[in-house]
Amino acid sequence: MKTANSPLSIVTYNLNGIRSAFSKGLLDWIIATDADVYCFQELKATADQIDQAAIEQAGYHCYWYPAQKKGYSGVGIIAKIKPDKVVYGSGILQSDVEGRTIRIDFGDLSIMSIYAPSGSSGDERQAYKMEWLASFKAYIQKLKRERSQLILVGDFNICHQAIDIHNPVSNAKSSGFLPEERAWMQSFFEDGFIDAFRHLHPMDQQYTWWSFRFNARSKNLGWRIDYQLVSETLASSLERCIILPQAMHSDHCPVLATYKI
Repeated sequence: MKTANSPLSIVTYNLNGIRSAFSKGLLDWIIATDADVYCFQELKATADQIDQAAIEQAGYHCYWYPAQKKGYSGVGIIAKIKPDKVVYGSGILQSDVEGRTIRIDFGDLSIMSIYAPSGSSGDERQAYKMEWLASFKAYIQKLKRERSQLILVGDFNICHQAIDIHNPVSNAKSSGFLPEERAWMQSFFEDGFIDAFRHLHPMDQQYTWWSFRFNARSKNLGWRIDYQLVSETLASSLERCIILPQAMHSDHCPVLATYKI
């Protein structure tokens, strides 16, 4: 049983379809991992298409924010403890239509599941991605004035540094590793956040996403695009942050962190 002195464990996981992930044993993995909070991205399902009863039976409260377009995007959070408040979306219209953010609050602490747009499909979506990133940063800057203890987790679709991508030279012009995207992430850190994994593992070259093509995962030709970003005010509470590539329910893998909160 969790006690008042137990660390808070949070998992972020882009599922690339929650129904597909369930068919690959996701629920058993959740039960075995036994984290306090799971933040999911890319649900590709509406709430009525998710086996919520099974998740609740495992001891979790469920909150979903699907995209209006069926089979696309969407975020969700499941938590052992019922939050004080749930915030669906950010008030940014197109972002909310695509189901890209959901937040739960426990007292002064806020945990947000985030699915940033990909720009890999072409110039139009890349332009939208950059607009989204700018709007999202402004939203977080405002939120941070109201709620200083923020844990922002999810798929940001950006590799921050060369160490975060398997071949930085050949991918220099690839969406997800463009100079302007990397600069955005650097500015985000400079605005009062830390990258939990990189903070604790400054030299480790590990990835969270692999293409389905060219046997990329078996060759470990990956990208680290899934993060736990923590307010500097919470940095001292961070105990560990690990990437779990053995979890095979998606083309992404989970990132688990524990906080002494």
